[in-house]
Amino acid sequence: MKLTKLFTSFFESEKAGGLILLICTAFSLLISNSSFSESYFAIWHHPIANHSFEHWINDGLMAIFFLMIGLELEREVYIGELSKLKEAILPISGALGGMIFPALIFLLFNFGTETQSGIGIPMATDIAFALGVLSLVGKNVPNSLKVFLTALAVIDDLGAIIVIALFYTKTLYFVNLIISLSIFAGLLVLNRMKVNNLWIYLLAGVFMWYFMLNSGVHATITGVLLAFAIPFQDGSENTISYKLEQFLHKPVAFFILPLFALCNTAIVIGSDWLHNFSKEYSLGIIFGLVIGKPLGIVLFTFLMVKLRITQLPEDLNWKKIIGVGFLAGIGFTMSIFITLLAFDNVTVINNAKFMILVASLLSGIIGFLSFKVKNGSKIV
Repeated sequence: MKLTKLFTSFFESEKAGGLILLICTAFSLLISNSSFSESYFAIWHHPIANHSFEHWINDGLMAIFFLMIGLELEREVYIGELSKLKEAILPISGALGGMIFPALIFLLFNFGTETQSGIGIPMATDIAFALGVLSLVGKNVPNSLKVFLTALAVIDDLGAIIVIALFYTKTLYFVNLIISLSIFAGLLVLNRMKVNNLWIYLLAGVFMWYFMLNSGVHATITGVLLAFAIPFQDGSENTISYKLEQFLHKPVAFFILPLFALCNTAIVIGSDWLHNFSKEYSLGIIFGLVIGKPLGIVLFTFLMVKLRITQLPEDLNWKKIIGVGFLAGIGFTMSIFITLLAFDNVTVINNAKFMILVASLLSGIIGFLSFKVKNGSKIV
């Protein structure tokens, strides 16, 4: 499979971005459990315009991350892996299985408890980390597998965005929501009128973000809406959609996500950290990501292939799909993001973050090792 220039650029930036995320996470955990912890926490809690630095990262800068996710999804739908239904069914079915099974496993442990609101935590895949680990495998990775994992992770993120919009909105202010959506509708009209001035869309996007922020719906949803309002046209290098997506790759991979990692992995690991593994939400997160993800992805894709609704690319086999299933269990960015929305208790949030790190590490190691074992043969 020939990879497009944009996808190659995306894969390379995500590969390097995953390594930087790993370094930032290790640094943040180290300094959070050192004598410098108080000063380190003070950085993220420092007030800026009536909000903490942490708040601006999670509600402001992450909207730009979601804008890039939206642009990637739009490209996949129009000219990428999701543009042809029969080919799209494979990653779509994998993504659905990879969201449903982890959610059910989490619910199995947490149904009827105060932490059942964390059901969305194990549903998403961290693209940067997953592709970063896949890149370490070496020449054993066919292009179709890279594309499959990317498409699956993008759909995963879309599922997580829908979950955020539908289930993590606590108080709704309709006037602000209507204003924000009206701006979005206006941008869609400009799109249809073939207005291609990117600055008009970005400036309107800032106002749309402001009113969404004050509507009760999480403001980062604005990024995805804005992405689909920006004209895609034929998706060539001359379109504003392509130029914006190309421009955002490096700032997101090397600035926004590392900042998010530094800020949200500032976790104090107490002396009783082993006791936290017995918590219902801890079990739901770990089993959801490490077991639920690969189980759901493999079962759903296997079913679609056996029913002849879709088929595996010639250079793939089920062992590679299983390996990708484990890599998809690396939740990190989106899982931590949903944790911040799902829980109010600071102790629960910090413990859940730590469990996400543990589960993501386990998933990454198992996924990596699965590719290092001699390849199996195609079974269907």
